[in-house]
Amino acid sequence: QVQLVESGGGLVQPGGSLRLSCAVSGSIARFNIMGWYRQAPGKQRELVATITSGGSTNYADSVKGRFTISKDNAKNTVFLEMNSLVPEDTAVYYCNGRYYNGAIRWGQGTQVTVSS
Repeated sequence: QVQLVESGGGLVQPGGSLRLSCAVSGSIARFNIMGWYRQAPGKQRELVATITSGGSTNYADSVKGRFTISKDNAKNTVFLEMNSLVPEDTAVYYCNGRYYNGAIRWGQGTQVTVSS
């Protein structure tokens, strides 16, 4: 069974940066769309960014200009570069893969805390 494993979370000061990684056990090419979502305490899970198999990207308005999603097909890994972090970015970040048939696979999540 394909697994998605996130890493790279942690504690960072406001204005800082973090790079999240999502390693896929198997070929990333089997997914039509890969994405990052986040869930803050007491809030619903929300879309952060997506990238298609062709490389097209989409971002939530709240992270545009600060976050960048990318992927390395050879390493079967998706990245989320996060810059100019603010306390409101504090959440558990989840990697998501959507198969061509619509089925979805989630990672276990990685905690990002932005605090001074």
